[in-house]
Amino acid sequence: MGFVEMLRMTMIKLFLATFSLLFGLLWLSGADFGPDWEQLDTAVNGRWWEKTHTGNNAWLEMVKVPRDEVVAFAVYTVDRGTVKMTAQMYPLYPDESREVRLELMIDGVWQEVGSAPIYELGWSAHFRINGWDESKSVPYRVRHGGEAQFEGTIRANDKSKNEIVVGNLSCNSRWDRGDRNAIVANLKKLDPDLLFFAGDQTYDHTEHTSGWILFGTQFAAIIKDRPTVTIPDDHDIGQGNLWGEGGIKADTLRDHNKGGYYYSSDYVRTVERCQTWHLPDAYDPTPIAQGIGVYYTSYNVGGIDFAIIEDRKFKSGPSGKIPDMGPRPDHINDPSYVRSAVDIEGVHLLGPRQLAFLRNWSEDWTGADMKCVLSATNFAGAVHLHGSFENRLLADLDSNGWPQTGRKNALTEMRRGMAFHLAGDQHLSVMTRHGIENWRDGPVTFVSPAIVNSIYGRWWWPEGGESGANPVEESPLPWTGDYEDGLGNKITMLAYANPDPQANRRGERGPDDDWADGFGIARFFKDSQEVVFECWPRYSDVSKGHSAQFPGWPMRFKMSDNDGRDPAAYLPELSFKGIENPVVQVIEESTGDVLYTTRVKSKTYRPKVYTNGKYTIRVGEGLPILKTVKGVQSVAASNTKKMTISVR
Repeated sequence: MGFVEMLRMTMIKLFLATFSLLFGLLWLSGADFGPDWEQLDTAVNGRWWEKTHTGNNAWLEMVKVPRDEVVAFAVYTVDRGTVKMTAQMYPLYPDESREVRLELMIDGVWQEVGSAPIYELGWSAHFRINGWDESKSVPYRVRHGGEAQFEGTIRANDKSKNEIVVGNLSCNSRWDRGDRNAIVANLKKLDPDLLFFAGDQTYDHTEHTSGWILFGTQFAAIIKDRPTVTIPDDHDIGQGNLWGEGGIKADTLRDHNKGGYYYSSDYVRTVERCQTWHLPDAYDPTPIAQGIGVYYTSYNVGGIDFAIIEDRKFKSGPSGKIPDMGPRPDHINDPSYVRSAVDIEGVHLLGPRQLAFLRNWSEDWTGADMKCVLSATNFAGAVHLHGSFENRLLADLDSNGWPQTGRKNALTEMRRGMAFHLAGDQHLSVMTRHGIENWRDGPVTFVSPAIVNSIYGRWWWPEGGESGANPVEESPLPWTGDYEDGLGNKITMLAYANPDPQANRRGERGPDDDWADGFGIARFFKDSQEVVFECWPRYSDVSKGHSAQFPGWPMRFKMSDNDGRDPAAYLPELSFKGIENPVVQVIEESTGDVLYTTRVKSKTYRPKVYTNGKYTIRVGEGLPILKTVKGVQSVAASNTKKMTISVR
């Protein structure tokens, strides 16, 4: 062997020895986020088993479980023939396997169908099964080692059901570490087809993994056997507010209102891997700055097509862009400020990528009878009192009411698909109908109550105590009707669930304390294209029916209510040959603007339009591509003109 070859072999051996040493050190100490981020996930990283957590962090001892319980829980979705599942583990000792196995009950026998490595950052593992038969419910179990396992059922995605039920939840306060048994028991009785957790699954900021494990175990009994959508919000990634600015780095946590993510990008990716890996594949997976991923996507459950969007990831931070006009950069309390002055050029809400996604999604009705957007928060500042009953704010920039042009663009895309909207975040459950140009011409939003509302309560409490114009008839609530929020956005308040003003506190609650926490339910009826929204207190008994809900609920809406524009004219009454329940798209020819795309559940349909002129009608089964009719002239409402469109 020559000298050069001997030197090469020596270098290889030295490299391998160094690698083995470093790997061994990592193996003994556990993965972490580097020396600059030693405060992150301390309960589950490093030599976690030797750490003692006392005082306010005593609950972190809960990660030290018997070794036959190290599989904490699993979450999954089933969409377009693909199962995606995340298995969440408790932290493991150095000598324990870094692999989990997935087994399915096939013909009465457990059969292993795959194994997956465990990420030590976040302690999660992930499974994907393609070619899945969505018509069947199949028991599963995730196994680790010889005894640890978590069992559940991959629920059938039944497209034949008329009623699809969705549980809507958010804001799982850290000031109550106890069980969520009352909510889980009620959810089991209501038997939702989908669970949607809109964010703030944990408020533990620098301890996401242990907080996420606690959340999952609190709800394990219900998430184990039905698809679950979880999306992280600001507190999940360790910030009081999140203005993602496309993934840029925030210099300091105090200055994060300028925009960006403060904590390690590895930490952000860990949070999103744990909470969103199991969602259907992203519409456009191109990473943003710092290599942070995206998860905005669509998900069809039983014929209801959900768009899952990321409110915060592309949103601009206000600090340094607009003058400070309140006690915080995101709050406005200056009554002299001009609403339009904060709606400046160059600031974003959803950003161009997500708006393009919503445009595409609104036009594609493949397998869909109705549409709904899932996001973290409301597209309005539907709150007056923040944090305490004495703290009245004029405007909250953290809501999706700002920037106003970004709000308008988002709601316009949603309206094109006549989509409902489910959200959380606000610690105050509300039903609002949005105005884009005029009151009530935009989509309907249901914001869920906080799961636990022991911190930062909010109230809808108009100054002067007057109801708005056009209040809800026979409502038990005094302040419904048309309002402007503090940013000048038009909103119609339909229902709200204020907490007791004296109950905004932390700690133990008494039997009469009304914190207005709980959960929401949305019932989608495909045949009639209607939705019923229900709002349940945390300790309610759903078996008592409507009387047990918050006053003002339930509420029922038609899908067409999401486009409340007053028609200036109509197109001829359409009848269809060669197609049932067609998708119909209406395009204004003078502007090229798609007014709306909708599924028609009747033999005839009369499209409404908003200016007189000529229009293009496109018809199809999923996409409106089978038949195009151009130059259709609008007519008055009294005109009885008819038109037959033959597709075959």
